Amino acid sequence: MALTEFSLIERYFSRPAAQRDPDVVLGIGDDAALLHVPEGMELAVATDTLAEGVHFPLHTKPEDIGHKALAANLSDMAAMGAEPRWATLALTLPHADKSWLAAFSAGFFALAAEYRIQLIGGDTTRGPLSITVQILGLVPAGMALRRSGAHAGDLIYVTGTLGDAGLGLRVLQQPIELSAGHAAHVMQRLNRPQPRVAEGIALRGIASAAIDISDGLGADLGHILQASGTGARINMAALPLSAAVNSYVNHSGDWHTPLCAGDDYELCFTVPAQKRPALLDALKSSASGCTHIGVIEAAPGLRCISASGALITPRAGGYQHFSANE
Repeated sequence: MALTEFSLIERYFSRPAAQRDPDVVLGIGDDAALLHVPEGMELAVATDTLAEGVHFPLHTKPEDIGHKALAANLSDMAAMGAEPRWATLALTLPHADKSWLAAFSAGFFALAAEYRIQLIGGDTTRGPLSITVQILGLVPAGMALRRSGAHAGDLIYVTGTLGDAGLGLRVLQQPIELSAGHAAHVMQRLNRPQPRVAEGIALRGIASAAIDISDGLGADLGHILQASGTGARINMAALPLSAAVNSYVNHSGDWHTPLCAGDDYELCFTVPAQKRPALLDALKSSASGCTHIGVIEAAPGLRCISASGALITPRAGGYQHFSANE
């Protein structure tokens, strides 16, 4: 039997009442959801749209698309130091493919269960494949991390490793000599990013500014610098690289991949020097760890210094959806 819009939602996106959050007064099934926001908390809201051929390559597995659609939004919560709680999903499909929907929803809800996210509403419509997720989270009043708090002398850190997802995309786009193990690693990082939610929450009261690395370190750190009215100096030799990216960079000399490639969904953040001990203590049990890569400076601009002392100029900006070149 063909799926209708409402049977599609009921079959693939509704969950039993026992799995529902008590702060959801009214969830899926009405014209809008109703939420209870506890006293002393602020509501953080973020939205991302993923379009086929733009945010994920053609023929990406639907379970990977489901995971990544939610992971991108969870990463925004991490960058704000917010605890993610609820999500809405707007799904545009060329046709109602039952096997695709089953796999997509499995990928989405597996990650949602890991972070105890409840889907509280959304929409479905027919058209070119795209997925829009809105995520809502809670952060204690006045404790949210922002882009605008960096000051000269603050230390710059990143979580995890850089350039893996970008190298994974390159593997799909052009022949690159990587071992089977390295290729599997970067493809996993491209298709199944792990948002740093616990790390973001741990940075409350420690980090002076933060952002998630979705468009590349150079571009996203640039957003912090612009919002804070500062500049920065990056030590390229300090950038944390996986074995796969390190091997690729040593062979190709391409430092732009770890510096400019997006989709890693790590955190870039700044910390006053006197809070460094507190940072190391807060993240001592973090699976991703953190690496000191540079310092905030008063002079505007981003200066990337190689191991030999040469100045490396990052490629202009991150990915731009509406650029002058399109």
